[in-house]
Amino acid sequence: ATARAAFPGWAATTPQERAEVLRRLAAGLSARQEEIASAITAEMGAPISLSRTAQVGFPAAVIESIAGLAGEFPWTEEIGNSLIVREPIGVVGAITPWNFPLQQVVSKLAPALLAGNTMVLKPSENAPLTARILAEVAAEAGVPAGVFNVVYGTGPVVGEAMSAHPGIDMISFTGSTRAGRRISAVASETVKRVALELGGKGANIILDDADLPDAVTQGLMRAFSNGGQVCGAWPRMLVPAARQDEVVALAVEAVRQYLVGDPTDEATRVGPMASEAHRAKVNGYIERGIADGARLVFGGPGRPEGLTTGAYVRPTIFADVDPDSMIAREEIFGPVLTIIPYADDDEAVAIANGTQYGLTSGVFGAPEHALAVARRLR
Repeated sequence: ATARAAFPGWAATTPQERAEVLRRLAAGLSARQEEIASAITAEMGAPISLSRTAQVGFPAAVIESIAGLAGEFPWTEEIGNSLIVREPIGVVGAITPWNFPLQQVVSKLAPALLAGNTMVLKPSENAPLTARILAEVAAEAGVPAGVFNVVYGTGPVVGEAMSAHPGIDMISFTGSTRAGRRISAVASETVKRVALELGGKGANIILDDADLPDAVTQGLMRAFSNGGQVCGAWPRMLVPAARQDEVVALAVEAVRQYLVGDPTDEATRVGPMASEAHRAKVNGYIERGIADGARLVFGGPGRPEGLTTGAYVRPTIFADVDPDSMIAREEIFGPVLTIIPYADDDEAVAIANGTQYGLTSGVFGAPEHALAVARRLR
């Protein structure tokens, strides 16, 4: 009700006025960078060095970038005898996950506010601290009361209520496929617009003419960043069968640099998983990979040596992975890399596309060759 009441006044402001508010919001986040980074590290375990850059620095830059669109976006456009006026949708309901608790909110909030919408946010119950700080910064930046609202709770309670609420005009959700299906079904009763970003199982295709050290190093970073808790990660590394041993050797050498430990330590590259329940889930996938016959070349089940408590898992690499196995098909969302050999480009493309998930993939090779393969990915 508060968001609906605030909508007419906010929608009546100019895009330039709204952009200025966003710029103050970005400046406010940058001014509290260390506090927000520490909060993110505390609530979901990201290493503090990553929290400062990707978790806080990047969202502030994204807000600035979106604010910059105010002067160039075609808010009105004449086509023939018609004047096209692009108007705000109304009240946007945003439901966000815990893995990037600031960026996932900002990526919804900034464009929604610039377009003149108001918002009701339900952040993840596993990462509540960051949303509170963001709300404080938004108020200090001049976001009017009622334009940005935070409601805490679980998905089955608050998320369900938001999806069904006739006063919410659009739901933007990032999270699991299961929850996305439910949101779509519930939101259809009030004919809402729904935007979903669901799970990922990205493939990193390394072609036979690739720079192997570069491809493996970058691929490992995209698989293990944020402890692998990234929907746009590349957990599947597809390699020419004849060069799998070379790739394995490079990957094992590189992963030794990924120090696991206290996320407040500047040297840590992989912190704990976001919760004990998630640690158990990731560990279960590692055990399943061994049981299904994948070749374990690094890591394995259990906590890393010297870490007897905490939601830690061992960065793990499997080779000779069957593309139809569970670890190759399901979203693990942890620091687990599956190396899958292929015979030729056609098989690589078939394996990469052989998943229910989308989002991002990578292709390494000679530019024209790599681009030709990339164009075939779905």
